[in-house]
Amino acid sequence: MTNSNDNFFEKVYAVARQIPYGKVTSYGAIAKALGTARSARMVGWAMNAAHNLEDVPAHRVVNRKGLLTGKHHFEGTNLMQQLLESEGIIVVENKIIDFEKHFWQPEMGL
Repeated sequence: MTNSNDNFFEKVYAVARQIPYGKVTSYGAIAKALGTARSARMVGWAMNAAHNLEDVPAHRVVNRKGLLTGKHHFEGTNLMQQLLESEGIIVVENKIIDFEKHFWQPEMGL
């Protein structure tokens, strides 16, 4: 029997896989797009559990202010920042510069 968190995590990963190259979204935007009562924190837990899933671009999910709050879940000190910078996103002091320009809004009801 699968647990409801597994199903929720899969939905989160389905949204994360749609984030375009060079764009980012937030934990809360994913939660809202899924139309769920679950919180941005639950999306964060899903992203933390995605570190072994190569097809889930977890580095493109940040907090609502553009901060790299999940960076400590990546191997190496600055891997999350390096991955973002390789996509043309500038990060200074763990914060995305021009966050609004790079923000991708998932569609509602995915």
